[in-house]
Formats: sequence, structure tokens, C-alpha cells
Amino acid sequence: MKSLKLETTTIIGKKIRYYRTLRNLTQDELAERIGSTGSYIGRIERGEQNVKLATIEKIATALDLNVFVLLNQDIEPLQEYPWIQKIIGLLSEQSEYNQQKAFHILKEVFTNRVE
Repeated sequence: MKSLKLETTTIIGKKIRYYRTLRNLTQDELAERIGSTGSYIGRIERGEQNVKLATIEKIATALDLNVFVLLNQDIEPLQEYPWIQKIIGLLSEQSEYNQQKAFHILKEVFTNRVE
């Protein structure tokens, strides 16, 4: 069972690092937002630190995420597509209205394109 625990902490850590860098935050900046230290965030991101659910919730809030994004066991399937990552990062900073607007624009562009 130890490998399952390690795998879970590693996955959560990778997700935290992914979303932190997507939002252009340093470990120290994220730590400041949750009242912790940059070295603690580093240990979490490397999967070296057990982390309480309350801390994961604080991190999710600081990253403007739903906590379930961090708890989902899937590794980001889109990490190999840097443009999609950038689009997701840009959209995540927008209001829901602007996200819907962007979706409708993209849908229009790709469903009505002329070859």
C-alpha cells in the first residue's frame, strides 16, 4: 500500500506545481497565500510531504481551483499540448461570461471554417 500513498501524493504534487506555474506563481508566493513556506510547497510538489485535506483546500482556493481538480487521480492528459495549457490558463483567469463567449467564438471558428 505504500506505493499507492506515494503515487497519490506525487499526483497531487504534480497538479499543484502545474497549476501554480500556469498562474505564474512561485512556491513562495503560493505559500504566502496559504500561510506557509516555500519549502513546504516544494516538498508537497515533489510528493515528499503528506498534506492534510484542509491544506489542499487552501491551495485550491489560492490557485482559484475547485478542490476536486487536485484530488482527481488523473494526471493532466493535456500536458503534452502547451498551447492548450496556455488557453486553459488564460480562460481560467476570465469570468464565466467571458469563458462562455470564448467557447462560442471557437466553436464558430471551427465549425464554419472553409478549407
